Amino acid sequence: MKNPAMVMQIQDPASQRLTWYKPPLTVLVIKKVRDSTVMAPFVQLVEWLVQEKHMVVWVESAVLDDLSLQEDKRFQNIKEKLVTFKDGRDDLTDRIDFIVCLGGDGTLLYASLLFQQSVPPVMAFHLGSLGFLTPFQFDNFQEQVTNVLEGHAALTLRSRLRCVIYRKSERRKDSDCQQNQMNCSISGDSGVSMDSCGGSGTHNASGKSGSRAPSTNILVLNEVVIDRGPSPYLSNIDLFLDGKYITSVQGDGLIVSTPTGSTAYAVAAGASMIHPSVPAIMVTPICPHSLSFRPIVVPAGVELKISVSPDSRNTSWVSFDGRNRQELFHGDSLRVTTSIYPVPSICAQDQISDWFDSLAECLHWNVRKKQKCLDELSDLTASGSEDTLDELERGSDSLLDS
Repeated sequence: MKNPAMVMQIQDPASQRLTWYKPPLTVLVIKKVRDSTVMAPFVQLVEWLVQEKHMVVWVESAVLDDLSLQEDKRFQNIKEKLVTFKDGRDDLTDRIDFIVCLGGDGTLLYASLLFQQSVPPVMAFHLGSLGFLTPFQFDNFQEQVTNVLEGHAALTLRSRLRCVIYRKSERRKDSDCQQNQMNCSISGDSGVSMDSCGGSGTHNASGKSGSRAPSTNILVLNEVVIDRGPSPYLSNIDLFLDGKYITSVQGDGLIVSTPTGSTAYAVAAGASMIHPSVPAIMVTPICPHSLSFRPIVVPAGVELKISVSPDSRNTSWVSFDGRNRQELFHGDSLRVTTSIYPVPSICAQDQISDWFDSLAECLHWNVRKKQKCLDELSDLTASGSEDTLDELERGSDSLLDS
């Protein structure tokens, strides 16, 4: 009998279907900001969800401050029924059953930012510029949303990257704190509190007391970018994989992306495009000062460590899905691995059709005029190939005779 450990189990993406364990009651509607063309669809959708579907609709509080919405009579009739939240202040975890995005790809990235753990299913309507991640058209939104609420939809689980920055200064404080605790325990002084270690105690993400939290811990849907910032010098970045030194990047920087992000910044830097269902992490250099440095793909389960080389002339800068840009100093490190919390993106058709349609429509992938087929009879008649051969033979004979 075959050893089960030697058999690879490969999941068919088509098996990923939307299943509601209970009817969805709350929906978060995210609209593109500073775009007047999205206002009418936004009001139409929210009104329909409240009055026809009797759902609890959440919107960002900043949306209600829009002047055009304040002048809309239809919106004023339902304004009091909406629940608002403020980004960075209110926690939406376990409060939302379903997300609807109106706009471009940025609305989906914003939804990913709002939910740093489990993400509700996301239905994205194309009302923006590119729309690679927004497969739905708004024309018949009632029918499409109803199908999703009834569970008739396929899902694409878009993996995300967990990015954690470890600061050299934080590690030094941690080591000093541990040393102080050891000295206190040796001397038997029980009157020393945690405040003497540089703080009044620390809490991790779950709110429990523990070790000092990292400076940054964020999930990204597209990519994390490390670049040279405003410095005129090359970036000099060391890359490690599962603790093993791999290479040093000398150039403008480095892109670490998900398969979803492979069609974003990474493809502009020369990377291959990877279907979002493929479990992988892409590492793409930005303008490397080497002719042989090509983008690579590594397994999703590894941990990448990126740090500024000790002999680098400058520091580096890091940004997460284009946000939260901050500086990496000598001794700091960025650790990247695949998160256990993907973004369940609802498909308009299925996982394969949606992706290839986006490649063709948004990036014009392999778009070319078709070569005309050959009509053998007309081709022979037009070319007169037999006559041409006879003329060549007669010409060669005449040359030999002369």
